[in-house]
Amino acid sequence: THWKHGGIVGVFGYGGGVIGRYCDQPQKFPRVAHFHTMRVAQPGGKYYTAEYLRQLCDLWDFRGSGITNMHGSTGDIIFLGTTTPQLEEIFYELTHTFNQDLGGSGSNLRTPADCIGSSRCEYACYDTQALLHLTKNTGRAHRRLPISSSSVDAAYCCCSCRPTVLWTEA
Repeated sequence: THWKHGGIVGVFGYGGGVIGRYCDQPQKFPRVAHFHTMRVAQPGGKYYTAEYLRQLCDLWDFRGSGITNMHGSTGDIIFLGTTTPQLEEIFYELTHTFNQDLGGSGSNLRTPADCIGSSRCEYACYDTQALLHLTKNTGRAHRRLPISSSSVDAAYCCCSCRPTVLWTEA
């Protein structure tokens, strides 16, 4: 089957995190007529507990296909395959039960990322996780604004292993 990407699908009041996917032959494949992808923002340094990962997987088994991609090209946890009616339910669970945000999607919003920082890097010059936390919380209001012509990127590394990028304009 072929997939139609994009479309108008998302969660109310939020400008990213959902990639709409529809099967172009829904009569032939009704169980995957909608197969939307959701991006879940990674924590600082990509530190998780096993219990937290189990809870995320349980949520996705219940509300989605159960198929995940850990740290795709965006660094997010990728939830593959859910239906349109489940999007709001998943978003509510993530934000209210897990205190978790959706990741970035689209050309105007990217997920900020940081290196593992001083916890594992002997060359750390500053606290990357604290800086990322500050900019994520400061910039969170931008995600709920209408799509603009600017692209928001943030990547922090405390040593010379990769350059630091703060903001880029389109």
